[in-house]
Amino acid sequence: MRNTALFDFSKKINYKNELLAGFTVAMTMIPESLSFAILAGLSPLTGLYAAFMMGLVTAVLGGRPGMVSGGAGATIVVLIALIQSHGVEYLFAAVALAGIFQMLVGVLKLGKFVRLIPQPVMYGFLNGLAVIIFMAQIEQFKFTDENGSLGWLQGSSLYMMVGLTVLTVLIVYFFPKLTKIVPASLAAIIVVFSIVLGFNIPTKTVSDIASISGSLPSFHIPEISFSFETLQIIFPYAIIMAGVGLIESLLTLSMVDEITDSKGNANKESVAQGLANITNGFFGGMGGCAMVAQTLVNLNAGSRARLSGIIASLTILIIILIGAPFIGKIPMAALVGVMMVVSVSTFQWVSIRIINKMPKSDIFVGMTVALITILLHNLALAVLVGVIIAALVFAWDNAKRIRARKHIDEKGIKHYEIFGPLFFGSVATFADKFDPTNDPHEVVADFKESRVVDMSAIDALDKLSKRYSQLGKKLYLRHLSEDCRKMLKNAEAVIEVNIQDDPTYRVMPER
Repeated sequence: MRNTALFDFSKKINYKNELLAGFTVAMTMIPESLSFAILAGLSPLTGLYAAFMMGLVTAVLGGRPGMVSGGAGATIVVLIALIQSHGVEYLFAAVALAGIFQMLVGVLKLGKFVRLIPQPVMYGFLNGLAVIIFMAQIEQFKFTDENGSLGWLQGSSLYMMVGLTVLTVLIVYFFPKLTKIVPASLAAIIVVFSIVLGFNIPTKTVSDIASISGSLPSFHIPEISFSFETLQIIFPYAIIMAGVGLIESLLTLSMVDEITDSKGNANKESVAQGLANITNGFFGGMGGCAMVAQTLVNLNAGSRARLSGIIASLTILIIILIGAPFIGKIPMAALVGVMMVVSVSTFQWVSIRIINKMPKSDIFVGMTVALITILLHNLALAVLVGVIIAALVFAWDNAKRIRARKHIDEKGIKHYEIFGPLFFGSVATFADKFDPTNDPHEVVADFKESRVVDMSAIDALDKLSKRYSQLGKKLYLRHLSEDCRKMLKNAEAVIEVNIQDDPTYRVMPER
């Protein structure tokens, strides 16, 4: 039995690796959490609270040691419309409700259904998310004038913003070639911050977006009207956030399973994610989910236990309490550059390279998911639509595989050897294979190479048998698998079934 305790004493923990990994994760999480909070029009501190609370709760109670959660863009993006239309208090209520939904998924053990998401859907999901993140950074090249209207930066302000952003991107890309001890994104922020501060360069900073307070997160019941009308407003957003958060978290969990050659607990992780988001809703955080980039940073730093996640969260809290005044001086160009790199790395470039080798249906699914993600900013809907389309394509392809090989034996009995699954999509083609009017008195349908899958298939067999019965002929079923026979037996209340123990089974009894 796997040990999911805070510290697994069956394995020796490398405390040095855990400490350095935790500190590194904290440094990479701060700029991303700040950027996503600002992207949503929230106080930067709201993003840091989310990073602290999501990271701590999931590190202690989650189902996957080594995985890192925080204030992720995937979840906050779907709530931007709610924030703009109803304000931040509705955000907190929606985050808490989303946490309840996520806990229910874990308690009901539904986490395994993430396996039903096809790869083309994931390509479209991530590519669409990458475009959203990138376009959001372009918005930072605008300013608000005295009349409250938005306009593009111009002249030296624009050139300085572009130059510092490009410098940030270059540092993030080339710094790892020098050393990997310090995270490249952290190094880029420090360098750009030092240049701006040292040369007193006038440029847009975090404090120009929102003020920062360095207090502890405090308990706070969302100031909303607790009514059915309010529930109607936040319910769809909560469902979407819960779905997006679980999808990203459970897929990250699967990724860590492969890297570490171990097995996480999807249902336990769902409960932890839910509890973390409930905590966010009542303590002023924007909520979140697992963070792929930070998880990879954590694993690459040698972490395999829960300790690094705890250290990362506590480091963020210390920074909130002590370093908050300095965070406001961080140049926005540095955060924009870091997020542009995150956007580029999030985009699944492999999907472009192999597009000429993918089935047309998979290309269509991926592009549809990406477009819905970009146009509607609704990642859960995009994934749901993609899964439905992929399922319909799969059903259609299998529906065309039903075949029947026919022959008449020496006794004059006609045999139909069925190939392919018999289910709702193939019943019409299956029925067309038979010719009751011209067939002999006895007919055998051999299912050795087929399976009776669902109720539609049983109904098709019943209707086919009645067609033969009305003509005074007999239809026998042969070589049904055990589960097919059980399904037919269970359907006796709906159709007439007589399953015998010999190799031949009749759908209807002899008359």
